[in-house]
Amino acid sequence: MNGAQALLQTLTDAGVEVCFTNPGTSEMHFVAALDSEPRMRAVLTLFEGVATGAADGYARMAGKPAATLLHMGCGLGNGLANLHNARKGKVPVVNIVGDHATFHTQYDAQLQSDIETVAKNVSPSFVRTSANTAQLSQDAVAAVQAARRLPGQVATLILPADVSWGEGAQRCPMPTQSPAPAADDAVVQAIAGAITQAVRAGEKAALLLGGQALREPGLLAAARIAAHARVQLLAEVFPTRLTRGAGLPTVERIAYLAEMAGVQLADVKHLILVDAKAPVSFFAYPGKASNLVPDGCIVRTLAAPEQNALTSLEKLAAALGAVQTRPRLQEPQRPGRPRGALSAPKVCKAVGHLLPEGAILIDEAITSGLMLGAMTAGCPRHDLITLTGGAIGQGLPNAVGAAVACPDRPVIALIGDGTAMYTIQALWSMARENLHVVSIIFNNASYSVLNVELERVGAADGGAKAKAKAQLDLDGPRLNFAQLAQGMGVHAVRASTAEDFTKALEYALAYPGPHLIEALVPESLSGAKRKVLPWLLRSMPNLPRPVALALKRKIAP
Repeated sequence: MNGAQALLQTLTDAGVEVCFTNPGTSEMHFVAALDSEPRMRAVLTLFEGVATGAADGYARMAGKPAATLLHMGCGLGNGLANLHNARKGKVPVVNIVGDHATFHTQYDAQLQSDIETVAKNVSPSFVRTSANTAQLSQDAVAAVQAARRLPGQVATLILPADVSWGEGAQRCPMPTQSPAPAADDAVVQAIAGAITQAVRAGEKAALLLGGQALREPGLLAAARIAAHARVQLLAEVFPTRLTRGAGLPTVERIAYLAEMAGVQLADVKHLILVDAKAPVSFFAYPGKASNLVPDGCIVRTLAAPEQNALTSLEKLAAALGAVQTRPRLQEPQRPGRPRGALSAPKVCKAVGHLLPEGAILIDEAITSGLMLGAMTAGCPRHDLITLTGGAIGQGLPNAVGAAVACPDRPVIALIGDGTAMYTIQALWSMARENLHVVSIIFNNASYSVLNVELERVGAADGGAKAKAKAQLDLDGPRLNFAQLAQGMGVHAVRASTAEDFTKALEYALAYPGPHLIEALVPESLSGAKRKVLPWLLRSMPNLPRPVALALKRKIAP
């Protein structure tokens, strides 16, 4: 075997069965070797950011890594944003980056670059350049092990062309990985004691859940603790994957807007982290705190990201005597069928009205998705994927990967118009692979969230003028996503009324294959709402707590 053939056999033996590719000349031996390994599915993407985002979405739903195939440092650079999102989401990805042959690097050819330095931004714990063909399969095993070990991570293996085409390679078996440890008994007992004391003292305690803890088993264990000990359940603002819906525990996500998060956390005296980090503001703002943990709140860690969150929660439930406690579960409920002129909340209402059992919801709707959580809380069981690293352009590629991982589950991706254009090429891959993805594009012709931020940061206190406004406006020319989708082989329609949108969504869910619905909507936060929002946010810390909470629920439930 040559190196590429041995690499593919080693990857598939280790359970890596899908590769999202955007290859170039240096990767041709890997491409040719795909024909020799029937267990490896290769999915072509037209842009590296689609490949990396698809690998991320696949791993979130499959629970194991996919591979990417990228062309040298420039190709890796094009895929960095979605690798950043995967890193922040602790998602396992095996990144294979082709390079010049080892003997060619001395000539500093046009595509020569320092790939390892680029890769360390998203693979801080595992970057390796394979030095020779004999070592390649062992390097691949090490990369898979690094990606799969908790916390999941992006592992980057750099593959020089001559290492790929060299002969005499051998496949390498994947050794058994040890299970991740749970929290120490002493830690569990200390946290159980703190919760018990908090209850006696009338102080509020909260579990902040992230990562592994937001799947059904972890949620049920946490909900038993919450019901038994009157502990609040919170989730990180952008969960990697949250299982939710009727019959499951409800968990309140920390708000994106720091002022609202401060209201949620204001009376918490004991914050217990479970595969999550203490909350911080998404950005810095003049005169505002970056650390959102309230003064006087004691923060404790039950399970760090490298530990088993589920087992740790089960140990805490046992220590508190909550194992047999009945958790509070979400009752089944759906919103009614929306009517009238279309708006972003009505799109979310239609999704909640029709959401099928087992759906995968991908939320990159930005301001247009403010009502999505409320409208789908009581729907049939589904999984929610969110923008973990804040680098927009994740949603459509995630949908590709999620649909490849779960071909029997419908995928619904709610995407803002600005973010859609970052990785619009994902639609072509959906059509090529005939994936059942319903892409909903909110076309409000604006970077709406940035208009909000312009007000919040106080950068244009006297009001933005024409040049500044033009940087946040997408209305000249206005994009036509239905035509873009049709040009890439995706069935697509435009809708400007709630009736037309709901009818289009019914059709898209009923007929397998890729669909796009372009929702022509006004901005959710515009005009007077946008002007008054910064004032409301500034006033929240000084308002009576019930009033502040009511405002928070009204703006972003």
